[in-house]
Amino acid sequence: MNWTLALPEIVLSCSGLFILLFGVLQKRSEPSFACTMLTLVAFLVTGILVVVAPDGAGYHGQFVNDGFSRFMKILSLGAAGLAAILSLDYNRQEKTARFEFPVLLLFSTLGTLVMASSANLMTLYVGLELQSLAIYILCAFARDELTSAEAGLKYFVLGSLASGLLLYGISLVYGFAGTMEYAGLRQVLTGGAPLAAGLVIGLVFVIVGLAFKLSMAPFHMWTPDVYQGSPTSVTAFLAGAPKAAAFALLLRVLAQPFGHLAGQWQLLIEIVAIATMFLGSLAAIGQRDIKRLMAYSSIGHMGYAAMGIASATDAGIRGTLVYLATYLIMNAGTFGCILAMRRRGRALTRIEDLAGLGRTDPTLAVLMAVFMFSMAGVPPLAGFFGKLMVFAAAVQAGLWVLAAVGVVTSVIGLFYYWRIVKVMFLDAPVAGAFDHRAPSLSFVSAVTGVATVLFLLVLGPVTGAAQAAAAALFG
Repeated sequence: MNWTLALPEIVLSCSGLFILLFGVLQKRSEPSFACTMLTLVAFLVTGILVVVAPDGAGYHGQFVNDGFSRFMKILSLGAAGLAAILSLDYNRQEKTARFEFPVLLLFSTLGTLVMASSANLMTLYVGLELQSLAIYILCAFARDELTSAEAGLKYFVLGSLASGLLLYGISLVYGFAGTMEYAGLRQVLTGGAPLAAGLVIGLVFVIVGLAFKLSMAPFHMWTPDVYQGSPTSVTAFLAGAPKAAAFALLLRVLAQPFGHLAGQWQLLIEIVAIATMFLGSLAAIGQRDIKRLMAYSSIGHMGYAAMGIASATDAGIRGTLVYLATYLIMNAGTFGCILAMRRRGRALTRIEDLAGLGRTDPTLAVLMAVFMFSMAGVPPLAGFFGKLMVFAAAVQAGLWVLAAVGVVTSVIGLFYYWRIVKVMFLDAPVAGAFDHRAPSLSFVSAVTGVATVLFLLVLGPVTGAAQAAAAALFG
């Protein structure tokens, strides 16, 4: 048992316990800011440990450290760190600044790290539930708001159903294969024996459980209400790190134990990706609340990322990883702008509230336009390169219908992204300027805005890291 492989997770969990104890012992003042800063330090230290951690398998084959897990962990930690920064001023303004918030954020992120390194179906489940249980509480964190309580309850009920489906799938796989370790499953499945129908059904249930976490159609029903009802700082986190972790699980499960069975699951992923892209793009057209629009936008983006998985090739996995990296950057920046939508101390989420922003706050309007065009895939912004790579992988794999659907839905998406830009720059202002932006929001929006515009400069290193991660996954 090589416990040092899990040193980043051990350090992060111990940090979470320390921060929790620190918050409980502070009697005189609310230590939310201090706990958030300690959480950011814990994320930074954990990220360094992830980079220097050795490759290998530990805990009797239940935990693995390789280039793929390292890439996904860095994405998750980065997305969680940006969400924590975004929550600093928003929680204070909404009077939800309590020290439990960053602690829950930390433990949810710990779950995403465990998910990325899972080498056993039970490790997969433990990491997924650790992440999910913390998010259920975060969604209902604004306990005085009915919409927040409703969001937390809906996500908990539907998430429990998805967990049940996932567990049922795991039990079927274990029952027919006799093992839950990925390496053992691969040996059983490549033994030449006929493939049991129960094993295929179990695989389908596992995919369904993970598809729920990814908001992929037709398992997306929770997403719009949870995104809209949750505190916006929670929505910013929910749309980032958990998505990357769920994709890490899906990629590892499909590429390793079930990789040679691509013919059995490739069509299923293709159908789900097509349905997800169409639903995300068409349902977003009629939205008037920007958080609900971002929910459907997130659904559509998960469909695009799934195109790389459907190709079942090394290039497709690399494209999916690059797409996730660009999406996390754009998502954090967009929510930084949404959190800045305040007038007279009141948070606003209606798209109409952006009217005339190009005149009253041109900097915020330009940043928002950059993120909207990037999400639509307009070159030379970050989103264009992510879409280009997954489209190219689908074409190379001969999935012409999937690639064509991706192009069509991208054009549809351009319509509702452009509508936001049109409201900001062409509509007449209906009220005064937004309140002065908090420093944390300005920082995140500026950093992610620069990264979105200048992504071409780091495309090579990111693509190289994604290629190494894909090679580790297949190797």
